[in-house]
Amino acid sequence: MAPLEIQTALPQPAGKPAYRDGNVLRWLTAYTASLVGDSVYFVALAWSAQKAAGPTEVGLVMAAGALPRALLMLGGGVLADRIDPRRVILGSDALRCLLILSVAAVIALSAPALWILVAVALVFGAVDALFVPAIGALPARITSPDQLARVTGMRSLSMRLSQIAGPPIGGLAMGLGGASAAFTVAGLLFALSLPLLLTIRMQPLGAHGQQQQQQQPEPGTAWKDLLDGLRYIRRHRLIGPLVAAGAICELGLTGTLNVGMVLLNAERGWGPSGYGWIVSSFGAGAAVSAALLAITGWLPRAGLLLAGTLLVGCTGAATIALVPTLWIAVVLAAVIGLSAGVFGSLDNALIQTAADPAYLGRVTSVVMLTMVGLAPLSYPLVGAAIGAWGAAPVFVGCGIFASLGVVIALASGAVRRAELPRQRPSVNT
Repeated sequence: MAPLEIQTALPQPAGKPAYRDGNVLRWLTAYTASLVGDSVYFVALAWSAQKAAGPTEVGLVMAAGALPRALLMLGGGVLADRIDPRRVILGSDALRCLLILSVAAVIALSAPALWILVAVALVFGAVDALFVPAIGALPARITSPDQLARVTGMRSLSMRLSQIAGPPIGGLAMGLGGASAAFTVAGLLFALSLPLLLTIRMQPLGAHGQQQQQQQPEPGTAWKDLLDGLRYIRRHRLIGPLVAAGAICELGLTGTLNVGMVLLNAERGWGPSGYGWIVSSFGAGAAVSAALLAITGWLPRAGLLLAGTLLVGCTGAATIALVPTLWIAVVLAAVIGLSAGVFGSLDNALIQTAADPAYLGRVTSVVMLTMVGLAPLSYPLVGAAIGAWGAAPVFVGCGIFASLGVVIALASGAVRRAELPRQRPSVNT
């Protein structure tokens, strides 16, 4: 039976901060290289699809990877927990490197056929389903519990920076050598992560305390491990509500802020530059929140702060369609990005520190499934609703729905009392 105990925020022995830990920095560099490679790959894939077919087929190619990613994500979580997550990440990046470099060679020799691009997207999505849960399981194996919040902030900041750097690198590569060159750059970025990952030192599962040593599950079939992981999440007093609150947030806000923001911008006539300002402002707010956690490594009353920032983000998302001018929308987007970033970072950090490392792959797979599997289902619904009723009522409704996550969080005593582990200062004698 999965444990019901909640880890307390006891002071941890003084240790090296994550931003000075070579083990963490090597992992972060490898992870950043993979993320930038992802961005360059998507640029190259979209460009190749546009050259090979029409707009409908471009959408088909870009969406093809989402299906295997969603279907296989839970299985990827089981795999990450059954074997060393570093080995899963190494294998994933190696496969992606070989796949993308092969596509680059094919495109260099002939025009890309649509079926080849769809096949590449499907395989890439399947590999991603293994990569993402393993990434979630790895931080607890390379750093101490008191540094997990800081590592979460560093990881979020890496994601934001890669989203900024990747598309221009892909565009430059295409401008110089076409889609083949862009695919080659993506493949080389995946290759860059491999030697860095090989140098990472892994801690054994029992290194985080005797309590967790007693929680190791009995080995069984993959299906049994999957069910065991789902029961673990459901029964855990802290992780269960955090996963549920995050899922509600994703379902309510992701489609609104992605699809809805485009339609809101068109409805108001703010033009492409206005949309760019809003998206950039949101990204800047999210990057500031990631930097905040990466620098401080700890925030007080984490559970209540998580619920409060989620409420601010939901309120901002509900009201952004009601503001009269672009500059107010830009400011509000920064507030939403900052709030959503703090909520997401704290949600991730609390889950990382509360979970038994033996279950982190499966926990991560469930969290990511809500983002890459369930949340995109809201895209057509948001678009159709805005087409029928306009942007304002849909934004308000989605914001209210997402705020149910606040109710779930505050209804849980474990979430209200949750604190991040805090490093105990060293004493010189």
